[in-house]
Amino acid sequence: MNIRDEDVDDINAIYDLVKDAFGQNAEAELVAKLRLNNDSVISLVAEEDGKILEHVLFLRMTAPSNTLGLGPVAVSPHRQKSGIGTRLIQQGLQCARSAGWQAVFVLGEPEYYESFGFATESAKKFQSPYSDPYFMALELGKNAFQAMSKQASYASPFPEFD
Repeated sequence: MNIRDEDVDDINAIYDLVKDAFGQNAEAELVAKLRLNNDSVISLVAEEDGKILEHVLFLRMTAPSNTLGLGPVAVSPHRQKSGIGTRLIQQGLQCARSAGWQAVFVLGEPEYYESFGFATESAKKFQSPYSDPYFMALELGKNAFQAMSKQASYASPFPEFD
């Protein structure tokens, strides 16, 4: 399994993968719009034998500054629960830390994302249209949340799909 940055030749395969992973077009369209709007910051794929089986996207948040949103995370249906999604997220978080990003927000299952350090309690410090038990945050920089605005918003294409 090779984990790498997406490239332009991967776009159609990523679209198909995201569509298959979620069983609908909405998330695949979201990824396409985020990429088109230049909101995609970190986009990693896992490939095996030249076939893309997993994809993770970290997108620019409109607020607070220097933060990313995680998702969608797409894993080929026949590879789900194999651990590769975990490795993609871990590598993406490391890329974010190395690039100086201060925090990451995610909408997802708490039981899964808490294993990466995301916490609902951390996200409660921020006003967001997504404030609920599935909205979580992870501080990457020391005391990063103290210096941030208290509004957390995803990039413009994101709310179209909530």
